Parts: sequence; C-alpha cells; structure tokens
Amino acid sequence: MPDIARAAGVGRTTVHRYFPDRECLINETIVDSVRVVGEAVAAAAPEEGCPVDAMRRVINAMISVGNRILFLFNDPAVTRDMPPEALPDSKRLISLIERGQAEGVFDPESSALWIEHALFGLVNWACQDSKEGLMPRHAAAPAVIRTFERGIRTRD
Repeated sequence: MPDIARAAGVGRTTVHRYFPDRECLINETIVDSVRVVGEAVAAAAPEEGCPVDAMRRVINAMISVGNRILFLFNDPAVTRDMPPEALPDSKRLISLIERGQAEGVFDPESSALWIEHALFGLVNWACQDSKEGLMPRHAAAPAVIRTFERGIRTRD
C-alpha cells in the first residue's frame, strides 16, 4: 500500500480511507477496469454501420483503454475468481462478429468465439508492445486492424 500511495502522490492514510487493504484496492480496480473496457466498446457503437467499420471503431476503442486490458488479462489470476457475470460482457463484440459473418465480410469458417479470442490476442500484444516501447502507441490500432482484417476478412 505504501508504494501505491507514493505512485498516486497521496499519503497512505488517504489510500486506506478508501481501501482498507490491498485486496480491496485490487478488487475495486478490477471492477472499474471492467466498467471502463465495457464503456469503451459500447461507445464505439459496434451495432452501427458496416461490420468492417464498426470493428475498426471497436479496435480503436480497445487500444485506447489498453492499460485496463493489460491489467485485466495479462495475469490470469486477476480474473480467475470472478464470476462470469462480473467479467467484461462480450455480447456486443460477438454480435458484431456474427453480423460480419452473416454479411459475408468476416470468415464464416471460424467461430465467432475464435475470432474474438484472436482479436483480444492482437489487442493485448499491441498494448504490451506499446507499453514496452516496442511499438509507438499511435501505431498500435492500425497494426491490429491490418493484421486482424488480413486474417478474418473474406476475400472478394
């Protein structure tokens, strides 16, 4: 807790006033991160417009909250004990993928779940590489979009 207080630029008593212990702080951070990721995806309006454009908006939104995605998904222990209803809701993303498959722009031979997993893998690595300075932050979303589309878009 002292390290957290120092990083936040506040005193330990301030941190303890809001979070009685480390576990409480981590749990609140998890809940807040799930909320932030969900709001980012919702704000990207994945149900609007053509699936390709909607997916590009979703990818940009996910990259914009990359620090939260890394926090939630880099360490399996972070979400291990969370009930499924407390995890980020993937219904909007799965619906977008299924819509893209139905409209013939996303690969119909891969399951929507597989495409979602591939997307999260790309987003996670782009965020990680950006965090480590291996990729400029502004290049992360275009790299994910390019790689994702070349992997799941149907060929004309």
